[in-house]
Amino acid sequence: MYTGKVKFFHEAKGFGFVVDEDSGREYFVHISGLIDAVQKNEKVSFELADGERGKNAVNVKLI
Repeated sequence: MYTGKVKFFHEAKGFGFVVDEDSGREYFVHISGLIDAVQKNEKVSFELADGERGKNAVNVKLI
């Protein structure tokens, strides 16, 4: 389980990015990977899964 902040999330388009607080790496998140609705700068926990273009944040939920 990782923790980080939501860098950006476009609700109408259904995607955004989460930044891991330990590594600073940025991960794509699709609306289907959300457990809770999220907004920019909210602190979240997440897991990583293989996506088409690398790792994606999944099971994203507010802390």
